[in-house]
Amino acid sequence: MTYSANKGIDKQFYIATANLLNFANPNRTYYENAEPYSNKAYENKLRGISDLLAKAHADIIAVQEVWDSEALEALAVSLGFKPEHVVIPLASNDSASPYTQGRGAQNTPAVGIISRFEQLETTLLEEVAPKAMIDIPDIGPYKRFNRPPLVLRVNAFEQPITIITAHLKSKRAFFLRDEAGNLLEDMDDPNIRIRAKLRSLCMRAAEAASIRMFIIERLKHTREPLILLGDMNDVTGSVTTQLMTETGEVNYDKSMRDVALFDAARVQARYGWMKDVAYTHIYQGMPEVIDQLFVSEEFLADSKFALGQVERVDYFNDHLKWDYSDRVIDHGIIRAKIKLHD
Repeated sequence: MTYSANKGIDKQFYIATANLLNFANPNRTYYENAEPYSNKAYENKLRGISDLLAKAHADIIAVQEVWDSEALEALAVSLGFKPEHVVIPLASNDSASPYTQGRGAQNTPAVGIISRFEQLETTLLEEVAPKAMIDIPDIGPYKRFNRPPLVLRVNAFEQPITIITAHLKSKRAFFLRDEAGNLLEDMDDPNIRIRAKLRSLCMRAAEAASIRMFIIERLKHTREPLILLGDMNDVTGSVTTQLMTETGEVNYDKSMRDVALFDAARVQARYGWMKDVAYTHIYQGMPEVIDQLFVSEEFLADSKFALGQVERVDYFNDHLKWDYSDRVIDHGIIRAKIKLHD
């Protein structure tokens, strides 16, 4: 079923985000140094991810680290969606795809969205906005997203909503390599390691700033809501995450509410009941929230422009306590319940 209108049902939906940890078709090479999934390993991963996501009962699922649209479509069908509910241009297995020629994602995995709602518009943010471009140390101008964010505008009960999912550059140090992939730097040199981490930070900052500029243009002087979610690879209050949302600017300039984004976990109607178990990743032994879900002013209960509200936010992360070899994904799932006004 694809929802497009309110037919006597509650105007509410669940939206979730999940990093699927290199989800690819069986027997295909995705990274040169990674073993392809056997048929059995693929089926185990598909079943494991499906079991985790089934508990979320989401109507919209943003996903990261997907290599093949066929794998994502199989997951969608296992969750009660239809193949046509999947949008993931940069991992397409359709030979007619202008991006992949049917080969799926190449060199790096893609982001995608599964949605029960009617699709109104699809856009990829491939190039970094000119005013967000910066020079990466020893590399030069950062002009293109490594993993282009996906924008999907949907019709939710006759209310258009723009959904953006992103997977920003990780904190992992970015060392220089030649065209064959051979290291050009000493990874054990602490000063070089810091410079390599600086490169990653600069890349993530440019991506965040570029997404922010798109959001401003999309939200400015409109009353159409927007949701940003995905793997931001840093915590909610970090400089790069706040570059995308500018939530704090509202404290100094109330007019910023028109274009700012708000952490769904902090504006939920039942705020506080899950705060002690909120984490989506364990980094160097420390739990943290790096998978984020932000909403525009139209989903703030106290806004005069409110079209709905965030009823609650849930974190599904028990699987992160399992042994690493037993985890089908290494991120928690964050889900928000959003209710639209009649």
